[in-house]
Amino acid sequence: MFEKSKFFAALLAVTLCAWAVNAAPQVNETNLLSPGSSTNSHESPAFNRIVNAIIVRENYLVRTLENYSPRMEIYLQDMRQDPELGAVPVSDYYFLGRVQFRPNKTIMVKSLLPHPGFGLRIVKDVKGQLTQFVSPRYHPSDFYFSLVMDTSRFDRRHYNFRFVRREFLGDVRCLVFDVTPKPRVFRRFLLLDYGDIGMFKGRIWVEDHHYNIVRFDGGFEPAPQGTTYYHFDSWREEVQPGLWLPVYAYSEESGVKFGFDRTERFRAQMRFWGYGLENPNRQSEMTQIEVDSPEVKDEAGASGDLSPVEGEREWQEQAQDNVLDRLQKAGLLAPPGGNVDKVMDTVVNNLVVTNHLENLPPIHCRTLLTSQLESLAVGNTILMSRGLIDVLPDEPSLAAMLAYPLARIVLQQTGGLRDTRWAFDDRLMVPDTDLLKILNFRPSQHDEKAANAKALQLLKDSPYKNQLGKAGLFLRAMAKIEPQTPHLFGAHLGSRLVRKGRVERVAALMTGAPKLQPRSVDQIAALPLGARVKVDPWNDDVSLVKSKPVTLLSAKEKMPFEVTPMFPYLTRYTTEQASR
Repeated sequence: MFEKSKFFAALLAVTLCAWAVNAAPQVNETNLLSPGSSTNSHESPAFNRIVNAIIVRENYLVRTLENYSPRMEIYLQDMRQDPELGAVPVSDYYFLGRVQFRPNKTIMVKSLLPHPGFGLRIVKDVKGQLTQFVSPRYHPSDFYFSLVMDTSRFDRRHYNFRFVRREFLGDVRCLVFDVTPKPRVFRRFLLLDYGDIGMFKGRIWVEDHHYNIVRFDGGFEPAPQGTTYYHFDSWREEVQPGLWLPVYAYSEESGVKFGFDRTERFRAQMRFWGYGLENPNRQSEMTQIEVDSPEVKDEAGASGDLSPVEGEREWQEQAQDNVLDRLQKAGLLAPPGGNVDKVMDTVVNNLVVTNHLENLPPIHCRTLLTSQLESLAVGNTILMSRGLIDVLPDEPSLAAMLAYPLARIVLQQTGGLRDTRWAFDDRLMVPDTDLLKILNFRPSQHDEKAANAKALQLLKDSPYKNQLGKAGLFLRAMAKIEPQTPHLFGAHLGSRLVRKGRVERVAALMTGAPKLQPRSVDQIAALPLGARVKVDPWNDDVSLVKSKPVTLLSAKEKMPFEVTPMFPYLTRYTTEQASR
């Protein structure tokens, strides 16, 4: 009986959703809404129709999310106020996991980190799942609300809606509403369950085609005794026709109380990607496979046999390819060939050509999708994290970060992966949650010293030899900020760039670098996080942010290595995206 009622409820929801979408074009927006229109006044039929469509679409999204398991990254910085620099980091926290939405409207996150961290606060969150976070004060469950506003109570019985204005977010025209919980007395009168907590209060932006919520900004109330709810500015993008999914959220609090009279200020970024990795539609790719006719023969002949040296190189390349493929399937590595990779390829090619290293095997660059700052070599491929690319201020600094992994490849002579155990496919047949536990490309101290010396030589014989002071300045900035943000400088796969304030890569470049001037707007040593790279949340492609240069008004706007709010430029899904 229960299963039958669930079936009819789902059928009704789908029917209402289709009705709302079909009804949308019939609305005359000339007299659609007026500012101040709300559910507490005499609503027009158009207002009722739109609010009902918003509710249907949002509840449909909650059910749709059950089909996806995106990657979730949280990076948080505790801040203190500086009179000249504004908010500056004093400590940081990091989490990387995989989100799973369950049919019972609960959210579960599995950590992808190899270590659970320290000071673990074990708390059963409101969604019923135990997770781990490297902080005694913060927990991943504190940030689940950045995904959806309300998984089970988003309706007109629980919330009031008030129209504010029309507004464009990028290319998308939106209707803006204020949303507030119904008064508790009214809810009790309707015999609703008022032991519920965490109801949304804030503002929503609704695209005007099918009335999907594309942004919500606000907080949640009331909070359980002894806990705190945070405020979020959460954004969604149209990743498939009509499908708007969470991609980014920003949280900021000042004066939040923890424990006995202890207050903290923090800023946090939440990112979500990898929606298309396990999508059932990917199975359709199998239909495009063509089987060659049995009559087709290999024309290589006997000369196609590999020599022992060629066989060794092939085996090393197989190990490399297995690692890269597995990282990409886990949603940790972007697909190859994006414009970010091409920029790095160009800089590496400059280093190779000017150092007469043309005999090396082809070297390619790939982008890790994580925020922690790292660069490393896997076989003939250089990996650099999105976070590191974000904060690099100029091309000489990029060259310095690429020179070290290039030096590692040069010193390996053939450019192959030394640890060829990964050539056996079964070694990487592990769950995503165990992948970072088994992959380790950290060099020995001897190898690291040799690679640093070689990297310095490559840079001094490169087109960047007269600009290495800029790279040294970036290293100085890293050394200054790392003691306050050690988790930002953690490395998933390779070795750390900075450890306890000591630069580990090409540190000699700091000798000729200018003195760091944090309070001068004329010196930009490093950029904020999110300054350069954006990620397609569906297929994990990376591209460069297209933003205009901005003249800084004060040192407070420099914000090196800091978490800042982001405002994605929203667009609608196009046929060009579908063809990729």
